[in-house]
Amino acid sequence: MKGTGGFLQPEEIIKQLNIEKDMKIADFGCGSGYFTLPLAKLAEKGTIYAFDILPEALESVRSRAKLEGIFNIEAKHCDLEIPGGSGLEDESIDMVLLGNILFQSSKKTAIIKEAERILKKRGNLIIIDWKANQSMGPPESLIISPENIKKTTIEKGLGFEKDFPVDKYHWGMVFKK
Repeated sequence: MKGTGGFLQPEEIIKQLNIEKDMKIADFGCGSGYFTLPLAKLAEKGTIYAFDILPEALESVRSRAKLEGIFNIEAKHCDLEIPGGSGLEDESIDMVLLGNILFQSSKKTAIIKEAERILKKRGNLIIIDWKANQSMGPPESLIISPENIKKTTIEKGLGFEKDFPVDKYHWGMVFKK
């Protein structure tokens, strides 16, 4: 399965994330399920919460999951820019993925805060987003540097764990609660 625009390779990316079979994972801004479906296959005894503000994206996730015989995905329409927007309980999730969503929001801090709220102690926040100065991707005005994201995320109480390779257009970082 190809990723966003045909260059992200979610199966290869998530191999770096130590996914366990029984994890509860939230995919914030899941889109049509580029990461959701591969995550659901690895965490086959867990639950993947696929969140998006676009109902048609969630319908795509549901349809693709059904076609592939994947039944551990809960697709939910929500606004992750508001406190409690995911509807999940505090400290209930093992991992939260923010894959290519922060550049789309003017409320990046609110999204990170919601991720921190639902993460269990020692849970991981995975952030993947666009690199600056690329031939493709969003306008430069929408791109936020990994340094700024790192600073914001640490301010919200998460510890920086590591950078990880994604592709030539994106950066990736892991944070721990």
